[in-house]
Amino acid sequence: MVSPEMAQFHTSHMAKPSVRNKASVWLTDSLIFLSGAFFALLLVWTFSSFSSPTPNPDFSPTQARSNSALNCAVNLTDDSDESTFYDDPELGYSIGNPVKNWDEKRREWLKHHPSFAVGASERVVMVSGSQPKPCKNPIGDHLLLRFFKNKVDYCRIHGYDIFYNNALLHPKMGSYWAKLAVVRAAMLAHPEAEWIWWVDSDALFTDMEFKPPLHRYKDHNFIVHGWAKLIYEAKSWTGLNAGVFLIRNCQWSMDLIDVWASMGPQTPDYNKWGQILRSTFKDKLFPESDDQTGLIYLIYKEGDRWADKIYLEGEYYFEGYWHEIVGTLDNITERYMEIEREDRKLRRRHAEKVSEQYGAFREKHLKDAGNGRWSWRRPFITHFTGCQPCSGNHNQMYLGTSCWDGMQKALNFADNQIEELKEYEAT
Repeated sequence: MVSPEMAQFHTSHMAKPSVRNKASVWLTDSLIFLSGAFFALLLVWTFSSFSSPTPNPDFSPTQARSNSALNCAVNLTDDSDESTFYDDPELGYSIGNPVKNWDEKRREWLKHHPSFAVGASERVVMVSGSQPKPCKNPIGDHLLLRFFKNKVDYCRIHGYDIFYNNALLHPKMGSYWAKLAVVRAAMLAHPEAEWIWWVDSDALFTDMEFKPPLHRYKDHNFIVHGWAKLIYEAKSWTGLNAGVFLIRNCQWSMDLIDVWASMGPQTPDYNKWGQILRSTFKDKLFPESDDQTGLIYLIYKEGDRWADKIYLEGEYYFEGYWHEIVGTLDNITERYMEIEREDRKLRRRHAEKVSEQYGAFREKHLKDAGNGRWSWRRPFITHFTGCQPCSGNHNQMYLGTSCWDGMQKALNFADNQIEELKEYEAT
């Protein structure tokens, strides 16, 4: 929910160099002589090793392997008889019911469900959601459906699970605060996942091939699009955008959500927090306490506890301001078509399940494309902040038609990448 007025100042201040993952595991001829059961076990392990934990902008074709191999290997029909945290009558999914020793509980659950342990460190569950009632905007429900389809397409290609929530899990935590309850519940419901990936309902993937470079975040627990200079020097409430974030499924994150949510409307201190946030960040436009400014406050004021584990990603469009993106899509399409005309490998018809490999093939042609603003690389996520597709109460600095037309253009841009898989002719 970052204010678009500040988008022009978005530059990278915390970006860190990606690290090429050179790990590779090869089966030897001796495996042929092993027993069938042992061979199957090693085969599962090999697939998980081949799977690139986190493709990055310059990953090689041999690194491009889908997480779907990990997902297919799990046993979905068996639950251990051993007692786990789920058997604890004190366990609560709701905000205000703290979870303790979550790391140990997750490890214990994975020990009793060994098929999920393979690849657990890279497993991602995407979470999104919207309001429980029909949209007031006549085309709002249609737009939200298309935004959701976009997320489903992306998750299907990359082997991620996805959960869409349209119920308030806490009666007083509505609007932007509602996601904290959903994310916390998803962490408890998915101990097999290392990362929970929240993506706002009005954000969509405009590069269906790219995957977040998780290896870059190995020492961090929370990944968000942000700019250190805006937080620490300008003290701006637009120093990050809390509409898209990756959060590690661990005790640190449980604690962060508890502290973060303590600024929300379900607490008696809600009005007090509104005053604190408004006085701390002078450019904050409204007096209520909101999730985005609350998170910035924790980074700015309680840095020793939180900031070291929060990665402000500014090297690529982890989420990008739609107003600076939509006008560039036609040029990007033409540049990618030029690449495909030059490389017959990229024109080859192929199954959707192996499309990650073709994204890797494309990377050698994108070395000079750049990332972020003024780049001709496909923007990863385009976020229609300020447009409010469901209510229709868009920011008055835009015409409503610019929002709706921009959404249709970005959605079609993403859909065309899916359709290309069906249209390429073998050459």
